[in-house]
Formats: sequence, C-alpha cells, structure tokens
Amino acid sequence: MEEPNKNGPSADKIQNIFSDVAGSYDTANNAMTFGLAHLWRKKVVKLSNTPKGGRVLDCATGTGDLAIEFKKHLGPKSEVVGIDFCKEMLDFAPGKAKNQNLEIDFKVGDVLKLDFQDASFDTVTIAYGIRNVENTVKGLQEMWRTVKPGGKLLILETGEGSGPLSLPIKAYTKFVVPALGGMISKKKHAYSYLSSSSQAFPSKEKFIALTNTLPEVASTSCRTLMFGASYIYTVTKKSL
Repeated sequence: MEEPNKNGPSADKIQNIFSDVAGSYDTANNAMTFGLAHLWRKKVVKLSNTPKGGRVLDCATGTGDLAIEFKKHLGPKSEVVGIDFCKEMLDFAPGKAKNQNLEIDFKVGDVLKLDFQDASFDTVTIAYGIRNVENTVKGLQEMWRTVKPGGKLLILETGEGSGPLSLPIKAYTKFVVPALGGMISKKKHAYSYLSSSSQAFPSKEKFIALTNTLPEVASTSCRTLMFGASYIYTVTKKSL
C-alpha cells in the first residue's frame, strides 16, 4: 500500500508537549473527564473480547492505565505490552503496575515503526493517541499489521459531540479543557494544543472511513461516549 502523506503534528512537538505534562497528566486527565476515563478504559477492555491469557499491545500507552486495565482483566498468564515514544510519560507506568503486582512489558516505541511481527497480538489498542501520530493512516496500518486474523484494533479517541449537546461539548473542549489542564499542569500551551487537535481530528463516520481503508477488515463499529465527547472504534480483522 502506498504510504500516505503526513497529516498530523510533528513527532518532536508531541514529545515536547507530553514530556512537559507527564508529572500532572493523570490528575488533569481525571479532572477533565470527571473521572470517566477509568470507566471508558474498562469499556475498551470489555469490547475487545480478548481471550484470557491473550496477547495485547497498547500503543501510546502513556502512564500505562489501559495496559494495566487489560492485565488486571486477563490475568497473570496474559502478555500485555505497552509502548510510548515519550519516555517521560512512560517512566510512570512500571511503578503503577508494580504497585498492583502486575507484570507488564513497558518499552519505548513508535507506533509508526512497531518492533513486532505481523499477526502477533490478539488485541491492539490506542487511547487518545492516534490524533497525535504524525501520519494517521500509516499509524493505523502499522498497528493493523500486528493484529492476528480474527483479532481486533480498538481506538479510544475524542470527538466533537453529537446531538443537542454538541455545542456545549465543543465549548467545554475549546475553553474549559485548556483552562483546567493549564491550571493543574501549569502548562496551558500543551492543553491548548490538545483541545484544538480534538476539535480538528475526524470522528465517527469520517474516522470509520479511514479504518475501512485497511485490508482484511471484517467489521467496524463505533461506541459513543458522553454524547460524542469520545468514541471507541472497534475494527475486527477477518479470520483465516
């Protein structure tokens, strides 16, 4: 497949933003989502239908929360790998897992150049990370490459809102998120970017159209969260 043009932010910009907010990221994220981010991660795990003892890759794992949720659910015989190209974010993940007696393989890695064989994971996930990838379609292709036949790629990402609450959600994202994130992290510039990127990134049908360019797609579904503030996209690969 021909490599598409870059359409996202530069890798250096994203690394700088997340290294700046790494120490306060969890606190700000919980505040901005009213604590719902924890429940949304649980939904991702449930929708994945990953078999007990299965193999999971969590891309842009950040401080490790989704990888930790998978390991807790799938049990000690499972293999969960979490990668992120921002070392400052990733530095918090091993300690969080260790505090819960969970063995997770956290490593620095880039979603555009995954160091894993084709068809090597039952489930591949990325939460609030795909819009920050320098080349969206190439990132989707690279993650999809590592999904086993019959396996799933799940993407948790922000949206513009839908229905009667779309305007309040857009206003919250545009004005409240930068102010609240900036107050907690003392890095308002970072949350101004995160807010603007959320509004600009394609969601729902537009994003589904991107996932449907992948080969061997059996089905794609979209779960709406908080009136379209976020979505969970589930892409299932055809079985052999």
